[in-house]
Amino acid sequence: MSEPVQLDKVSGQTTTGHEWDGIRELNTPLPRWWLWVFYACIAFSFVYWIFYPAWPTTSSFTSGVLGQTNRTAALADIAAAQAVRAQMAAGLEKASLAQIAGDPKLLELALAQGKAAFGDNCSPCHGSGGQGQKGYPNLTAGRWLWGGTLDQIQATITHGIRAPNDADTHASAMPSFGKDGILKPEEIRQVANYVRTIDGVEPEQGVDVAAGKKIFLDNCAACHGEDGKGNIEMGSANLTTKVWQYGNDISDLIYTITYARNSVMPAWGQRLDPETIKSLAVYVHSLGGGR
Repeated sequence: MSEPVQLDKVSGQTTTGHEWDGIRELNTPLPRWWLWVFYACIAFSFVYWIFYPAWPTTSSFTSGVLGQTNRTAALADIAAAQAVRAQMAAGLEKASLAQIAGDPKLLELALAQGKAAFGDNCSPCHGSGGQGQKGYPNLTAGRWLWGGTLDQIQATITHGIRAPNDADTHASAMPSFGKDGILKPEEIRQVANYVRTIDGVEPEQGVDVAAGKKIFLDNCAACHGEDGKGNIEMGSANLTTKVWQYGNDISDLIYTITYARNSVMPAWGQRLDPETIKSLAVYVHSLGGGR
């Protein structure tokens, strides 16, 4: 309902002529400071339209006088970062692993680059912190099938383990003693229990551990050593460290002896550049198990 504009006696403001249930709407003007801010925003928008991309077109947008976009700024930042990285990576390319480990700046760069590369390429198998999981080595435990020095780790990363397309890959393999009929099931159980004893684990009751020791010496000692401490030249595991890649439950050991495992690690030298390989070696060495 509309009525003539009136003067409100209380506020001193005129009404708009609108009234609802006896309540009249005041025609109170906006604060001047708000209006000036609003006008300034309008003026700024015109300036922005001139200098920066603003209006969409059929296939693109107006570029503005400056031609500035978030995309070009981001690409410029990336290019600058890549240039700095290339300059710093040149130091990694020329330096040996020992020199990198002894130079605080190179070491810091290698650890940062190695951590990023590890997260992208290695963590799905070895875990985000290198702690491993069943079937994948724990890189923090100091138990290395092929050695834990910087050079040995670099060689393993570069050429992999049983990698099909690398002539220099670590290639030794454990026989499938049960599957190939080398040992009978009872003999496998006996040797599995003996292996548990040399790692300080109690054997099953009623199993002839002495017979298991003889089987071990006849069939396993050539690779693992008579004391079970392994041989990094052959990639044979140290059976006395209480660290087991596939578990040390009797069922796990019986399965390993029966079928062998002989897992495969990619030859990362075919996928990553030498600087990244070096950085990975330094980072993996730093996880706590390096020698």
